[in-house]
Formats: sequence, structure tokens, C-alpha cells
Amino acid sequence: MPRMDQDFLISAKPDLQKARTRWLASLADERRLSALTVDAYERDTRQFLQFLTGHCGEAPGLADIAELRPADLRAFLAFRRGRGAGARTLGRGLAGVRSFLRYLERRGLVNAAAAAALKAPRAPRALPKPLTAADARKVASGEGQLAEEPWIAARNAAVFTLLYGAGLRISEALGLLGGQVGELRQGALRITGKGGKTRLVPVLSVSAEAVAEYQRLCPYHLEADGPLFRGARGGALQPAIIQREMKRMRSALNLPETATPHALRHSFATHLLGRGGDLRAIQELLGHASLSTTQVYTGVDTARLLEIYDAAHPRA
Repeated sequence: MPRMDQDFLISAKPDLQKARTRWLASLADERRLSALTVDAYERDTRQFLQFLTGHCGEAPGLADIAELRPADLRAFLAFRRGRGAGARTLGRGLAGVRSFLRYLERRGLVNAAAAAALKAPRAPRALPKPLTAADARKVASGEGQLAEEPWIAARNAAVFTLLYGAGLRISEALGLLGGQVGELRQGALRITGKGGKTRLVPVLSVSAEAVAEYQRLCPYHLEADGPLFRGARGGALQPAIIQREMKRMRSALNLPETATPHALRHSFATHLLGRGGDLRAIQELLGHASLSTTQVYTGVDTARLLEIYDAAHPRA
């Protein structure tokens, strides 16, 4: 059972205290929530009731909870944000309050419409983490592959090399056709990405060589209008196969848990930026419609921006 701080005893009237105690017990006994989750809900609702004490001028009871409006809940979120709570913390806190109000509503004690009408704050988009240049090279090299069949090892190396060397999405790499091998040899690929947007992507010679080695070893005939990359039985290679192979490589090569096929695309962008690549050019290479997407994607940091400023501004 979660602990009850002395502060809580003066933050609610007896009828509300009793209802809350029963709700917390039901979370553990009926819904089988973990002790940590119950503790979090206890803390979140305690903070909410403490806020209402100041907001309403007295400790709230069930009658006060029944009269809550969306504006009261927004005031609570603003109060918590002012105390330094981030979007994720606020979202979790609102989830706890909603759970409590829904419990009271099911028992005919209050109307939980105010909580249901309020949207949780949007959490900031998590930044993907790039691999180091050394780790990315390990993944993309033929020597780093773990498959026993030589042609499958060559296939995996070719796919990983395109993800890192050309910044392709995994769906774009696996969507290549046999007839596009000629484009690879010429050093550029025409890719149709999200939203049907077409872009021209330069291809490194090492990527073209990796694909050529796969093509040489592949036991299946690669028709011009058929998939370039094949599965073990000859069908189109599925993303789950490449994701599973990356998981194996994480363990074998001692790579971080953040090493995923998508992280190779992110590494492509981040390493280009770190070597002085132009953000607009990287945007085009990635096929992003908005520069702001590229900025988030490449994790542009303050140090890098100041470095560019010092190098370029006439008065720097």
C-alpha cells in the first residue's frame, strides 16, 4: 500500500480521502498494477489535491471534485509546469488524475468529462542516436556480417552500406529494383521517398561495390522489375530480417542498444554535418520536406552552431 504523507491529511475532506484510499487499493488488488505505478498515482493525485487546496481556498471534497472544469485542470498543469515539470511528467500526472476521476465517475460520485476533454501536453520528439563513425563502418563492412551463407552476408553488407553511405530509409533500400543496379554503378540513385517525393542520392563507390558483390553471389535471378534484395527463399527481403540481423550484430560487436537500421541513416546525416556538410544539402539528401525536421534529426547542438557562426560571421 502506498504511503500517506501527513501533508495529504489536510489536503482533502474525509469523503474524498476515503474514496481515494479505496481507489488506490483497487489499483493494486483489482487491476494488479505494480507497486511503482500505484506509488506514482498516489503521488500525482496527492499533488493534485494539494494544488486544489490552494486553488479553491480550502481542502476539496467530493462536491468540489464534481464541479471541476477543464480550466481547473489546465491551471493545475500550469502550476506543475511552473515548478519545473516537463511534458512527460505532466502527461503521467494527468493520467493519474484521470484514472482517479474515472473511478469516482463509475461510482456515480462525479462527472469526469473535464479530465477527458483535456489533452495531455505533447512530449518532445526523442532524438535518434547516431553510431560512432567506427561502429557504423563495422556494421556496413562485409567483415562485420554474421550470416553463414556468403551471399546473405554480402546482401546484409550491401543493405547496411546503403543505409549509412546514402542515408536511405530501410523501406527505400529494400524497395530498390534489380534494374537500378545500373544507376548504382553510375554513382547516383533516383529514390522515391515519403509522399511520393523523388530525390537524387549520390552513391559511394564502396556501396556500389558491395551491391555488385551481393549480385555476384546471389543465387536468384534479379529481374529488372523485381526486388533487388532477396530473402533466403527468393522473395522480397523484409525489414524484420535486417532489424533482426542488426540485433545480432549489437551483441557480437558490442554495439549500443541504440544501434538500429534507422540509426545508420541518422549517422549518415550527423557525420556529414560534423564534417562541415551544409544543412540544406543534407535536407535534400534525406528527402525531408522541412528543414526543421532535418535539424531535429541531425541533433544540431549549440556548440556546432556557434562553431559555424564563428567561422562565417564577419564580426565574429
